[in-house]
Amino acid sequence: MSPAKAALQREPDTTVCRAPLDVEKPDVPVRLPNVIAGTGRTAVSLRSLPAAQRSRQNDAKFQPRVPVITGEATYRGVMPVNGIISGQMNAAGGAINIKQRPRDTKYDSAPELYGEISFKEMLRVNGHVAGKVTSEKGTLIIDASAKVEAFIQVGVAVISGRVDGDVIGYERVELGPTAVLHGNISTPKLTIKPGAIFQGDCRVLKTANGNQ
Repeated sequence: MSPAKAALQREPDTTVCRAPLDVEKPDVPVRLPNVIAGTGRTAVSLRSLPAAQRSRQNDAKFQPRVPVITGEATYRGVMPVNGIISGQMNAAGGAINIKQRPRDTKYDSAPELYGEISFKEMLRVNGHVAGKVTSEKGTLIIDASAKVEAFIQVGVAVISGRVDGDVIGYERVELGPTAVLHGNISTPKLTIKPGAIFQGDCRVLKTANGNQ
């Protein structure tokens, strides 16, 4: 006769695998702060960049063009700016740094500086200037890419760009091969290189010792 079987049998312990499952699959709320529901993207990917980092990226893309004028000068007038201004200006004198954005055309219809510019030693014009430029003994250099619509009264004028206006050079005036000048010239010494265009009248001034 076979032995009798127990009426009640112990059920297998199902809690043995719970601990490993809990370790492998942590609670869902732990991941919720870092995951956007239904997108699969983390919340970090949707955050905006810090202001300082955005500023560095914008500065890296911004390539300023050559300054309108190079040199130490006193300016009074209007200056439209499409770029960045840094420094300080006050009644007692100051210095500002201007970084203008590049332009699509070589010559723009609106001047970058419109007013009166005075200097002592040397001034170089690289952009579009209108108004009046004066210096009793200084040297004015007008770059080949520059455009000046102004009355010029300086010691020495070296012109390689376009000038619309009268020019007075107390010492001399030089027109380079790429110069285009529409106006009158008054100077004791005039040099015109081949290729230059000059339309106007020329008047010879007396030098400091009285010679013409």
